[in-house]
Amino acid sequence: MIPAEADYRRAVELLRSGELVAFPTETVYGLGADAANAEAVARIFAAKGRPADHPLIVHVSGDNAVDRWAAQVPGFAWELMEAFWPGPLTLILKKQAWVPSTVTGGQDTVGLRVPGHPVALELLRRFAADGGPGGIAAPSANRFGHISPTTADHVREELGDRVPMILDGGPCAVGIESTIVDCSRRVPVILRPGHISAAHLGAVTGIQPQLPAAAGTPRVSGSLEAHYAPQTPMRMVAAERLLEFLDAQRHRGGRCGVVGHSQPPPAGMPHLWRLLAADPVAYAHDLYATLREIDHAGVDLIVVEAPPDRPDWTAVADRLRRAAAGSGGA
Repeated sequence: MIPAEADYRRAVELLRSGELVAFPTETVYGLGADAANAEAVARIFAAKGRPADHPLIVHVSGDNAVDRWAAQVPGFAWELMEAFWPGPLTLILKKQAWVPSTVTGGQDTVGLRVPGHPVALELLRRFAADGGPGGIAAPSANRFGHISPTTADHVREELGDRVPMILDGGPCAVGIESTIVDCSRRVPVILRPGHISAAHLGAVTGIQPQLPAAAGTPRVSGSLEAHYAPQTPMRMVAAERLLEFLDAQRHRGGRCGVVGHSQPPPAGMPHLWRLLAADPVAYAHDLYATLREIDHAGVDLIVVEAPPDRPDWTAVADRLRRAAAGSGGA
């Protein structure tokens, strides 16, 4: 789906006047504002109900914009940009002094990304055409802590008239948020897992990325223990216990919405059942839309078959763990 010329013009006009525009990326839909305009950025927090000390990711049209926003860029960061941008990778870098603290959450770092979606890239290119910094700050276009949106309809459902315009670019191709890598120190540190794995990163830089240490780690989007959550309580259950757990719920009179990946529903199972792919990439693509569907189905509990304990499932497992914690059903 490609927006009309008039849609792009209106979106740019709104952004330049300090208003919000929701737009598609390959990961999820973002709620965008002019990242150089502190008052516009504040509207993002108000629309989402997001705490003001949570940093935002600045989306730019290409790596040629990085030096406008970042003060120090190590060599391995440039290697990652060359390999993965445009794409689902956010880099945390030391910020230029002028970058508004509303964007960075008061930190000395800024998150930058070039999204791999043609609608997002066209919007960013047009927005930067007047010679300004050109960055669009954009967290996921949903209320704070809720399931991230992967279609324009999800954004309408979440935000309604809180966002003046939604650029509809169709369903998101990846379906979960970007990998976030801290490049503000001597070695890369993965702060949020995503579609681009530690193995991918290490293969490019020759440096094995580390996991974050508690002290001195920048705060980043989507790093709260409770996040991406449905309103219905949600539990993760090991595959070998799944049918036993569901049978117990049935005997208690509860109706569950089940998200499985290893087996179809048994005959006579009274619960709502959605079978996702046993491949982590395809599973991630469908995850948020499936959780949102089941959340609206009137069930008492969402039960998710726990993903395999393998590196390629790390990002999915991260989102499911946070969603269960955020729903109060963990």
